[in-house]
Amino acid sequence: MNKLETALAAIDAANRHDPDLREGEPAAWLYGRRMSAECTRLFPEASEPLQIAARGQHIERWVLKRQDFPEGRAGYLTWRTTLAKHHAARVGEIMQDAGYDSHDIDIAGKMIRKEGIKRDADVQALEDVICFTFLKWYFAPFAPSQDPEKLDRIVTKTALKMSEEGRARVLEEFDLPESLAVHFRV
Repeated sequence: MNKLETALAAIDAANRHDPDLREGEPAAWLYGRRMSAECTRLFPEASEPLQIAARGQHIERWVLKRQDFPEGRAGYLTWRTTLAKHHAARVGEIMQDAGYDSHDIDIAGKMIRKEGIKRDADVQALEDVICFTFLKWYFAPFAPSQDPEKLDRIVTKTALKMSEEGRARVLEEFDLPESLAVHFRV
């Protein structure tokens, strides 16, 4: 097994412990596999750090529970920041064990922590992968549980995080109602 295969297998092994089995498989493992598939589809020439960041973006997400952080927006943002740091640290450990150098580990960590979104091509690529994965696999089951105004805000935020190329591609690949498609127009 090469370094990339070793790192991806270690991420999968960690994510197999996710107790959330709603879709018949551990949720974090399934999410990582879907992220990898979208990464490969959207960025066939993706660097190894991008491939690893995509697979490990939610590594061990279940270990830091939302309910363990304060209510409200500030608590939510603290939880998300803490999660990103955890994901980046765990992926970094796995990459180091697989033989990656500190430069590649730093690149993957920066992507996972979303440092440089809209300014760094690698970080933006991972964000586009995240948004496509959400739209393809998680949006339809999620949408009915949201009131229309909140759903509109979520779609707006998703579109704003994406690159222009990513938003254009969403319009090509998804049959969105006009009320949602308008957010993706470049």
